[in-house]
Amino acid sequence: MALASSRHRDLELTDLPHHDGSENYVSQITPQLGETVSVRVRVPLSFAETSVHVRVVRDGEPRLSQARLVAETEAERWYEADVLVHNPVTNYRFFFARQDDYAWLNGEGTFFRDVPDASDFRLTVHAPAPHWLHEGVVYQIFPDRFARSENAVDLSQADLPDWVIVENDWNSDPIPSGPGVAEHFFGGDLDGIAEKLDYLKDLGVNTVYLTPVFPGRSNHRYDAATFDEVDPLLGGDAAYARLSAAVHERGMRLMGDITSNHTGVSHDWFRTAQADPTSDEHSFFYWTDEEPGYACWLEHPSLPKLNYHSQLLRERMIDGPDSVIGRWLQPPFSLDGWRVDVANMTGRWGTDDMTHDVARTIRTTINDVNPDSLLIAEHFHDASHDLDGAGWNGNMNYSAFTRPIWSWLADPANETPAFGLPAKINRTGGTDMVAVMRQFNSVVPFKVNRDHWNMLGSHDTPRLRTLVGDDMIEVALGLLVTYLGNPVIFAGDEVGLEGINGEHARKTMPWNDPSRWHDGIHATYRGLLSARSGSEALRTGGLRWVLITDETVAYVRSAADESVLVVVSRSAFDGAQLPASIGLEFGVDAASLLDSPVILYGSSALGFDGSVYELPKTGPSVHIWRLR
Repeated sequence: MALASSRHRDLELTDLPHHDGSENYVSQITPQLGETVSVRVRVPLSFAETSVHVRVVRDGEPRLSQARLVAETEAERWYEADVLVHNPVTNYRFFFARQDDYAWLNGEGTFFRDVPDASDFRLTVHAPAPHWLHEGVVYQIFPDRFARSENAVDLSQADLPDWVIVENDWNSDPIPSGPGVAEHFFGGDLDGIAEKLDYLKDLGVNTVYLTPVFPGRSNHRYDAATFDEVDPLLGGDAAYARLSAAVHERGMRLMGDITSNHTGVSHDWFRTAQADPTSDEHSFFYWTDEEPGYACWLEHPSLPKLNYHSQLLRERMIDGPDSVIGRWLQPPFSLDGWRVDVANMTGRWGTDDMTHDVARTIRTTINDVNPDSLLIAEHFHDASHDLDGAGWNGNMNYSAFTRPIWSWLADPANETPAFGLPAKINRTGGTDMVAVMRQFNSVVPFKVNRDHWNMLGSHDTPRLRTLVGDDMIEVALGLLVTYLGNPVIFAGDEVGLEGINGEHARKTMPWNDPSRWHDGIHATYRGLLSARSGSEALRTGGLRWVLITDETVAYVRSAADESVLVVVSRSAFDGAQLPASIGLEFGVDAASLLDSPVILYGSSALGFDGSVYELPKTGPSVHIWRLR
């Protein structure tokens, strides 16, 4: 709750105005340039405003116009105001005059002081991600570690690449750090993934996301030797085409992973560029006087950086249907989009900053080839400057989801370093967790937040179970499946795999090792994913925080025909009361509220006497109820 002075601290969240960018509050979430959009705000009667205005920034200049009262209920007043979409991204916020003071409402909350524009609500003319993104969950697979088919490469053969360190025991741990981490080879393949698709479908997965499949000199394959073929170690092009067909036959989607920022040092473009300074390919890279003689990703000489000043590079890599980006979206591979590795670095080097241009070019290419494609960026920190909606549809949401969740739920005794920092993870309360989530969400448009990939871990992080322990897995997963955005599961989290860092977390799926397969955790995943799949509000609705304490948080997700209350506690909860108005939206009569809220997940009923919801005393726990 954003309150600036002690005299306002007695206000509850349900006493404060609310607006979000969902269809309940915005008449057109993807307007045309020049269109006028109605924006709506709900104000509890207890707030005692004397007038409401909307403040819009047009061509860099703020303008204030009065909102009109359009409805009043026993609990709230509703106001509407018109916003002219004069700029492709149009900032707005609400102003409230009161008897003795005034307040602002922006994406971060209500403030009784002046605030900068960075957290204003945003309307954008840029289209959101395709709706299929919200129909299920994303499942991330590291191909070397997921499954081996009968067709998988023979690990005993003598002609394996010279970089390979063969691991013959599928159930052994990967090397966690130091020499050999990138070369440790287990031999998972694409046909092995295809054989497990029914398992994924049963879990609730609708999008299969594979880390790179191009050949390189590592098990992770982010050091591509070419973008023209699939690694034969994975089964080659034919296996990728078979996997794509099997995925799509089941009504699922397939996402690729591309390194637009760099290639591998063994890439055919880079070998040509090094051998012949007069070649076209020489212009594809940055050359320096310092060792190793070229720019590279984080000073790793194995990953030379691409230079998008080269028009020929753009044509080969990102621009048009014949580019790398375009070609793999077409049959027989028919990818449904790309996750872009280190998108934050792509096109940036010294005085060069072509990131937005590159992102928009990739977006244009995928839309021209398949308008129903998805484009997701990888960005580990503040991505707000890159997420206006014109390029990337959304981001891998480490900043606004993964990191604050970890900080709230991390085992205090866990010594795992915090996100690469020389310290362990801070143990925070729910108040700080929500403050971080709201602050990072507030600096990008609502529909971008709704299109983010939310994760509890990935191939680049420690495993969730290692960080939070068994008791907090349900709590963490409850947030993942109910929060704004789209859940992403790293293969193996759903059966309780552990890992102390990104490399150690890249463990094999324990298909044939019951000792590494935790049935209880798997059942928790299935139950919570099922709750999400049956609720439009949880998949695409707006979000309103209604209770924030250090131990318990609660929010309402609302769509046009449904409101769902989520309560998540990390310890014993003393219960609380919330007004019935939290389940209502504009134009919805109180008669639509269910006399007995429906339990979507959890073990306790939600008390309701027609005017107040009585939250049960329980915890640690996750509870989800449908209110209407």
